[in-house]
Amino acid sequence: MEVILLERVGRLGVVGDVVKVKNGYGRNFLSPQKKALRATKDNKAVFEAKRAEIEAANAAGRAEAEKLAGKLSGLSVTIIRQASEDGKLYGSVTSRDVAEAVQANGHALARRQFVLDATVKSTGSYTAKIVLHPEVVIDVKVEVVRNEADSEQAQASEEAAREAL
Repeated sequence: MEVILLERVGRLGVVGDVVKVKNGYGRNFLSPQKKALRATKDNKAVFEAKRAEIEAANAAGRAEAEKLAGKLSGLSVTIIRQASEDGKLYGSVTSRDVAEAVQANGHALARRQFVLDATVKSTGSYTAKIVLHPEVVIDVKVEVVRNEADSEQAQASEEAAREAL
């Protein structure tokens, strides 16, 4: 199935590209999410007529996302979870947990905007990505600790490292 992309889609292309995708991906994901149109002769004509509008809306959304990215840059969250003495968690930390921690800091972001590269199953420092716009992605530092004392100790060591620089 060929589709016309209405926004940037990772690994596929940018606005206006005509790409070939599997039928299910186009029908069940791209079309319902308004990320693409089926590449028929009529849809191509409609797209070309509205191309300037679509690109302007995309640029406005990107500008807004970049402004929000400026506010969120350098964001760090601490998540407290039960863990064994050697630091292995009794469960895991998911993107939902990171989203809740960021929302507790007063930032209203959707849970689906958060991406963790790997499953977090032990205490330590990790990086999560926030996808504010298909073209604007920022990193958030996630610190997973056992209790408040570990949290304060991690912050003190981080401040000492900053002062050393």
